[in-house]
Amino acid sequence: MSIVPRSVEKWVLIATILASGMAFIDSTALNVALPSIQRDLRADGQEVLWISNAYLLFLAALILVGGALGDHYGRKRVFMLGIGLFTAASILCGTAGDAPTLIVWRALQGIGGALLTPGSLAIIAASFGNERRGRAIGTWSTFTTLTTMVGPLLGGWLAAQGLWRAIFFINVPLGIMALAVLARYVP
Repeated sequence: MSIVPRSVEKWVLIATILASGMAFIDSTALNVALPSIQRDLRADGQEVLWISNAYLLFLAALILVGGALGDHYGRKRVFMLGIGLFTAASILCGTAGDAPTLIVWRALQGIGGALLTPGSLAIIAASFGNERRGRAIGTWSTFTTLTTMVGPLLGGWLAAQGLWRAIFFINVPLGIMALAVLARYVP
């Protein structure tokens, strides 16, 4: 038996897939665009390393905190906060004029990712009954895997076009759509 009405289940999946996809595609697309970023921002090797790792460091360090905050303050609330923070940080990353600024905004993205990533599966687990939960998690896994695979292709293409900043701006419509779906359809 489903915990949310069946009519809401698809919206739960859409919101969680959009948000998770945003976090996964960003990190994989960025890795192949690093040479373009380095050239455009005149970043040294150490700065390039931090552009990539600032996100991962904060994500890894705070992901358990993000899950605990969701348990304490509400999964949906913390999930939405994470999406909003990740989306705002993406805009800031896309407009960064130098490597140190991009590093700071990437760290902020990592904090947003740490709030939204554990919430994604927690919301699915709380919304689907035992008989449908496995299929829902499988659907979520399939789409997040696809976005992870598409990320390097997209990042490479955008970097080749001189559009590495678009990697960050892609997150904006995804984040807005996820927030809109959550606010409208998910209890």
